[in-house]
Amino acid sequence: MTLEEFRLDITGMSCSACVSSVEKIISQHNAVEAVSVNLALNRAQISINRNNLAALESIIDNINQTKYKAKIHKKIPNSKDVKADLRLQGIKVLTAVILAIPTLWLTMFSSSLGDLGSFDARLTLAMFTTIPVYFWSGWSFHTNAWSSLRRGSTNMDVLIHLGSSVAFLWSIIVTISTGVSGFPGVISNAEHVFFDGVVFIIGFVLIGNYLEASAKIKATDAIDSLMELRPNNARLVVDEDSKDTETTSVELISIKSLVKVLAGETIPLDGVLENSKASVDESTMTGESYPVRKSSGDEVLAGTIVLDGTVFIRTTKNYDDCLLNGIIELVERAQMEKAPIQRLVDRISEIFVPIVVILAILASLFWVTFGGDLIDNPMNSNFELGIMVLVSTLVIACPCALGLATPTALVVGTGAGAKNGLLIKGIEALELTHKCDTLVLDKTGTITSGKPRVSHIEIIDGEVKEILSLASALESESNHPLASAIHKSWSNVTSERPDVEDIRTIAGMGLVGKLDEQVVAVGSRELLEDVGVEITEETSNRLEKASLKGVSLVLVSQGARIIGWIELTDRVRESSKIAVKKAKQMGFEVIMLTGDNQNSANSIAEKVGITNVIANVKPDQKANHISSLQENGHIVAMLGDGINDAAALSQANIGLAMGAGSDIALDAADFVIVRNDLIDAVSSLDLGRATMRRIRTNLAWAFVYNLIGIPLAMGLLLPLTGMLLPPSFAAAAMAFSSVSVVANSLVLRWWSPLQE
Repeated sequence: MTLEEFRLDITGMSCSACVSSVEKIISQHNAVEAVSVNLALNRAQISINRNNLAALESIIDNINQTKYKAKIHKKIPNSKDVKADLRLQGIKVLTAVILAIPTLWLTMFSSSLGDLGSFDARLTLAMFTTIPVYFWSGWSFHTNAWSSLRRGSTNMDVLIHLGSSVAFLWSIIVTISTGVSGFPGVISNAEHVFFDGVVFIIGFVLIGNYLEASAKIKATDAIDSLMELRPNNARLVVDEDSKDTETTSVELISIKSLVKVLAGETIPLDGVLENSKASVDESTMTGESYPVRKSSGDEVLAGTIVLDGTVFIRTTKNYDDCLLNGIIELVERAQMEKAPIQRLVDRISEIFVPIVVILAILASLFWVTFGGDLIDNPMNSNFELGIMVLVSTLVIACPCALGLATPTALVVGTGAGAKNGLLIKGIEALELTHKCDTLVLDKTGTITSGKPRVSHIEIIDGEVKEILSLASALESESNHPLASAIHKSWSNVTSERPDVEDIRTIAGMGLVGKLDEQVVAVGSRELLEDVGVEITEETSNRLEKASLKGVSLVLVSQGARIIGWIELTDRVRESSKIAVKKAKQMGFEVIMLTGDNQNSANSIAEKVGITNVIANVKPDQKANHISSLQENGHIVAMLGDGINDAAALSQANIGLAMGAGSDIALDAADFVIVRNDLIDAVSSLDLGRATMRRIRTNLAWAFVYNLIGIPLAMGLLLPLTGMLLPPSFAAAAMAFSSVSVVANSLVLRWWSPLQE
């Protein structure tokens, strides 16, 4: 079955119960194979059977028939709409805050103001200052609550609506009873009204929502700023002789086109410099703080900035395939995914509101019936006491903090990573970072630069040109870094190569072919022995001595004789030693896992401080070694960059891939390191741990807040202290809990990668 993914922007969600409601609405459609809704982003990701794409319109209609509104997600954020919505929220907040001041004074502190007609003037004025707040500022809570109840679901709006409406209706009835006779004594003799509670409930919730909305904008700053890096147009060179240009949409520029970029401008597409040199600011893509000097033939990325001079770029990717778009897609996908811990929270939140409503009613009935007679009642009657308990319990229990705890931290964390060239693909793997205890590293391209060079050619029974040309001819079928080094070395001599036929790759060992009816081979000693080459004791001793130099050895044979070998050296990355040190400081056991020979591996390991080395490992054996570590109880992170690492990356609990690695390796990984630096790989694990710490503290705060707040609102301490939590205090506590969770998540915006 072929699936197509779509993203919808959803408005009207306020808590995790809303998330569950939207997911149910979407998943009811037969064409939907998977759905994930994110509260922090106000977005839904849907997988639909490609044979039934027309269902998307039906899904949007189904959502729009409820209190929620849906539309196709725009890849370029519409900041005007967001700011307009935030401005309207601000006006509602301001209205509630301004009217809360006289309402509080009239309700709590004012003495008698006489009568207004036959009604009590103080209460009547308080009623008039409350009405705009209840009916205008809080109108969305009431309509949303009824919409949810009609669908048989409950959410935060239901609690706000019930709490504010009970307080409002009770207060209005008491106010009317001051001028109209015939009301029961429990109402006409009441001394407490809750107009202040109504305005503070709605006011505090609106303030909380406003701050949350502002925080969500800040939380998505990183991804929005990446989107803004994409230029709409570019100077396309239409005549390469005269270098004449015309302004063209970047989406219409094809691969291998030539574009002109002036100093200070953003590079529009991935490509390579052609007859140009300049300093390029890559901080937006990789987090690299210093400009990078580029010259002809060097790769440049869309979204980076040319600092000095005019450059010409030969494009290597079209608009959709540029790394910048790939990063944006990866981050958006990661932000939409749900961590396992969030799925648990969603299930809890789904039943949380009905349970709270039941508890609030039971607690209220308890104090109304006989609980009030067991204590020194601070209210005028048991009924008033029951009303206050009901309102306070409903309001304080809104599950906003629970719903925001995980997604806000994920959004900010993934955004911080993208800003620094660390891309989180696998959310479930991110959750494992705080348990991970073992970091397994490939050697070539991770600890080393991955750009080896030929340092020596040893002759056994041949000539230097013969050895190098034959190796180059066989390695033409390989994209391994060692093969590239051999090609480069031979190309410095000539472009001609022997006509080798029937070339076959022997995984983890090398390549075999035929030249003039003779078997020729290039690779490991084991490969040569497999094709019938006899290696004498003298040659074996010379090989052993060469391997002690810490070089990679590529043996070359023709027929039954070994004609020589090629020695290659690979530079250790400058940051590798400090990266290994910091990984150990974080508590990781660091292991090198490589297909290279033991002596070469030991030499590199010693330079960077690794003591646990596993060498001579074939590609298909790497995953087995990872599995063995897991069977011994280790949670393993694996860093690699090539096709031969893909299976191991998939097997590892956490797979990390260098951004310049193979597409297969990138697909298999959970984290992608754009800058190709080992210290960034360790930083990505640190970011994962930092994000999980925020999620855990958010959830702890949300759960502790409810465990303490709900019993207090229900009157648990009333017999001991004579104190009861007023509705206005309950509303303030609820709003504070949500804002504190979002603020705690925003701390991740100041996270920075480990420094060399």
